[in-house]
Amino acid sequence: MGLLYYGEMSSPLEFDDRLLAHLKVAMTQKLRRGESFTLSWVHPPGREGGRTSLWIDPASFIRWEFETGTTPEINTEWIERLLRAASTTGGMVIVGEDPTAPPTAAQAAAVSE
Repeated sequence: MGLLYYGEMSSPLEFDDRLLAHLKVAMTQKLRRGESFTLSWVHPPGREGGRTSLWIDPASFIRWEFETGTTPEINTEWIERLLRAASTTGGMVIVGEDPTAPPTAAQAAAVSE
């Protein structure tokens, strides 16, 4: 599991390393263009609340920390789906790599503050 440090949050958000690698690519592309967006995900079963959304802008402090030392092969179709979603009013919603399946609990799991 990788960690996403965002702003002044007291605890990092935890995501599957493969998902985090794809989020990093998609988020970096948006921020490099100077574009702000929301990042949202549904909480896994058993976790309080239903979903979380963060406002991401070019001035945000973001650090990605991966459990593994190797970069996974990047699925460009997955990146494109994330980027298309980020350009809508709903924002970048975390989706699974398979467009026909919902994200797994590990992919959707995030630990908030």
